[in-house]
This record gives sequence, structure tokens and C-alpha cells, in this order.
Amino acid sequence: AEMTHLQAGLSPETIEKARLELNENPDILHQDIQQVRDMIITRPDIGFLRTDDAFILRFLRARKFHQTEAFRLLAQYFQYRQLNLDMFKNFKADDPGIKRALTDGFPGVLENRDHCGRKILLLFAANWDQSRNSFIDILRAILLSLEVLIEDQELQINGFILIIDWSNFSFKQASKLTPSILKLAIEGLQDSFPARFGGVHFVNQPWYIHALYTLIKPFLKDKTRKRIFLHGNNLNSLHQLIHPECLPSEFGGTLPPYDMGTWARTLLGPDYSDENEYTHTSYNAMHVKHTSSNLEREVSPKPMKRSQSVVEAGTLKHEDQGESENTQPLLALD
Repeated sequence: AEMTHLQAGLSPETIEKARLELNENPDILHQDIQQVRDMIITRPDIGFLRTDDAFILRFLRARKFHQTEAFRLLAQYFQYRQLNLDMFKNFKADDPGIKRALTDGFPGVLENRDHCGRKILLLFAANWDQSRNSFIDILRAILLSLEVLIEDQELQINGFILIIDWSNFSFKQASKLTPSILKLAIEGLQDSFPARFGGVHFVNQPWYIHALYTLIKPFLKDKTRKRIFLHGNNLNSLHQLIHPECLPSEFGGTLPPYDMGTWARTLLGPDYSDENEYTHTSYNAMHVKHTSSNLEREVSPKPMKRSQSVVEAGTLKHEDQGESENTQPLLALD
């Protein structure tokens, strides 16, 4: 078949999985891609900065080859980048903000995959030093990491798992998580990125994270909601979904504790711990024709009306309510 180069390097098992789970059919891959490409002219308001086969294919995979859905995701991917230009202005591992987030372990990425071939991303929330890293820089570092990882076709098909450990995450830290920035994160990950998320696992979450979760639920698609697991301190329920041999000891797994620098070293190369600025080109050379340089040439997009959400009004109070057990919840839990 003349299309096989698009599936080059995939194991037979993965090709079969793509057929079964994603409706991927090698014989009509090109037609599927072309039909998505044909829709691009319907949205002249969006700058589609990259439209090659391999790129469009990842959007089809992320939406199980429903062409309209895949196109909608492709459009949102570029629209999100146009609405949030400053986030993508210097979208490289050596951008000072992104570099700092990566060095501090946001996100952690395990070398081994889980038993379903999914890549496991870790966030240790308590390590967020709010004087060092803005939430936006952490989000940028996560999006950049996904951008690098999604180049791997196996991951386009198998997807990702996210584990967030909320141990020792203080009320004060949580109060910085306003609904508007959480909405930005959800838009970036759920609505605008071509990845399959197999599960988002909360571990050791305090009541105020439950409260926040309740607040953001309206922004979550049903499909996403079903994939968010709140384990509390019950690691057994985590282990039923992710085998302990795939997990570091922090999550009751058999692997050694996660070394926060692992992924930063992978992305930044040997000089990762050097706090001075330096130029690291491998990410840019290796990947993405479709980031900053093109965006700078892009005509400034028409401002989009952002629907002002009801929730925006319900931002967590900023005064620190004290972290004692008997603190009254600020928000009713469902």
C-alpha cells in the first residue's frame, strides 16, 4: 500500500490497536487526511500553520477518525495559539519560564510506559514554588512536553496518563488556582491538543481541591469527567488502574522515587542545571515548523469574544483560612 510510510515504525500490535480502537484504516488513510485538509478553506479566519499528512493524522487519531471532530480539534489547536499568543511567543525548552518549570519537575515524565503503552506524566503539586513559577509557565511546560511526546506515533495511538499528587499542597497555593486559569488549562489540554488522555488521577487531594474540582466540572466534557479518578489516599484503587511496577515509590510503586530532573535533562540536554541562559537548539531543529517564527509573521487574529463564565465570579477567596481540619469549606461540594 502506498500510504504505509505514515504508519512507519509502528508495531503490528499498535497498528491493530489503532484499527480496533480508533477506526484507523491503512487503505483510506490518505482520503481521510485529505478530507480534513479540504475543510481548512472553510475557516479563513484561522491561520493553519501546519497541514502536512503526519500532522493531520495525529488529530484524526485523537478523535477516532471522525473527520469533522478531527477538524474541529485542529481548528481549536491553532485558535488557542492565536488567542493566547504570549503563551506561545517563545515556545521552546530554553525559554526562561518554561526551563524553570521543567527544572522544577513540571511535568515529570516516567521513562517506562504503563501496561497499555501509555506515557505517564506526573505533577507533584506541592513542589510548585509560586515565587518561582507562574501557573502559565507550568502550563506552557506541560504543553511543550506533550508537543515533543506526541511526535511519537505509538503515543498518538496509546495516549497518556496524568497523575497529580496533591500531598502537602496548601490552601494558600490552591487559592492561586483561579477558575479563569484552570479554564485556560482545560481549554489547552482537553479542547485544543491532539492527545488521548486515558486517565487523570488525583492522589491525596485535600477538601479544597475537591471544591475546585466541583467548580471546574462544568468545563469538562462527560468523556473527560469519566476519566478523572479521585483516589484520595487509597493507592489500591490507583494500582487497579496503573500497575505498581509502572510507578515510582511515591505512588506505592516498585520503581525508585521520581527524580525531578529526568524529563528536564531529556528536553534540555546536558546543560539543564546550568541556570545561565544558553541556546539549546535540538528541540527546534527536531520539531515543529509551526511555532513562534510563523506566529510572529501571522497577521494579528481578530479578537474572539471569550464567553465569560459564571464560574469566573466564584473565584476562591484569597484570604488564607488557616489550614486546620475544621475549616469550613468555602464551596459546597456535590
